[in-house]
Amino acid sequence: MGDHLISDWQGAGLLFPSVATGIIRTIKQGVIAKKLGAMSQPDMQAIEDNLRNVLGLKRRS
Repeated sequence: MGDHLISDWQGAGLLFPSVATGIIRTIKQGVIAKKLGAMSQPDMQAIEDNLRNVLGLKRRS
């Protein structure tokens, strides 16, 4: 629940088809090697909508 298949994974600079999971995780800064790119607005909106749904939060107006 809450997973989102990133539709524009190549445009986001990802190396492979990827999923934004519904699991909230903390990643230490030292584990991040570099920024690959940026998520497209439609994918970010879908991820935000899924997260709000899972957390039972209202959509911003």
